[in-house]
Amino acid sequence: MTASARGGGPRVALLVARFNSMVTGQLERSARERLLEAGLGTESITALYVPGAWDLPQAAMTIADTDRYDVIIAIGCVIRGETAHFDYVAGHASDGLGRVALKVGIPIVFGVLTTDDADQAIARADPNGANKGAEFAEAALEMITLYESHGDDQES
Repeated sequence: MTASARGGGPRVALLVARFNSMVTGQLERSARERLLEAGLGTESITALYVPGAWDLPQAAMTIADTDRYDVIIAIGCVIRGETAHFDYVAGHASDGLGRVALKVGIPIVFGVLTTDDADQAIARADPNGANKGAEFAEAALEMITLYESHGDDQES
């Protein structure tokens, strides 16, 4: 892993929605473990919390604007219910994070599970199963490398 533009190793923000915390907490733990396995130090990983997935886009924009991080992993979980609430929250999180990703100069990893039921969400957060948290961290590491190599090409 190469150095951050601010010096030292890459800095990662784990932006975590507290709603459905039994799922988002496990996703956060798995992402952190994978980042540490990749050689990032604990000081390079910062966890920040928001109430729910709806809040992820505005928080990601604010955090990106601080210029403290090389990547943001936005972690949330929206489970379908009996009303249209799922569609509004999941759609807003997806569209909003997509707009933020296109606007800011750092990668925003979409780590929001959208499932039909709690069992599906739990299975995707299981570190011994699908382990989506580790997948989100892998995506972040790949995007950091891509952005760094693109920046190097620009300097040549």
